[in-house]
Amino acid sequence: MSAAPSLFYSGRSPVVLASASPRRVALLRQVGLVFTVSDPGPDRPWPGEADPRHGVRALALDKARRVAEKRRGAVVIGADTVVVARGVRLGKPRGPDQARDMLRRLHGRTHEVWTGVAVVRDGEQRTAAECTRVQMARLEEEEILAYARSGEPLDKAGGYAIQGLAAGFVRRIDGDYFNVVGLPLSRLRQVLAEFV
Repeated sequence: MSAAPSLFYSGRSPVVLASASPRRVALLRQVGLVFTVSDPGPDRPWPGEADPRHGVRALALDKARRVAEKRRGAVVIGADTVVVARGVRLGKPRGPDQARDMLRRLHGRTHEVWTGVAVVRDGEQRTAAECTRVQMARLEEEEILAYARSGEPLDKAGGYAIQGLAAGFVRRIDGDYFNVVGLPLSRLRQVLAEFV
């Protein structure tokens, strides 16, 4: 008896996630996708003066291409996320002090979360970007310091995890929740549909 077709991807090519992010792995498992994981290596610098929409797409494509070079015939998914607060890009904090500074910039305001997705199979490639607006509650300085020291912000764009301890800091979102976690599943499903 053959396995039931996937509701997320109906193609026949093996799927590889070009990411070391446990959140992206968990999201793809949640939708029942069968895939393997390949770490694309260290993050590349932001591409020059690119705006968020084009920057995250370029970085996602770079990750997918690096893995696709070694995985001929596979459908390779890359993704990259950045937080933008009043025109300033916030990547992953390098330590608790930077996480604290990021949260001070975000609290009480609305910011944007951009994720680029790229799908590559041999010479074929597609990219897309998703933007979600997040309104964060005002926080006390003690809350900011405690969260920064928790360790949770250190591998998260913008220095917080909406699906973790910071869930209580978020007043509202406008757009795709999963995009804020790190992978816009609906948009990715649309892109994967082009790789039958």
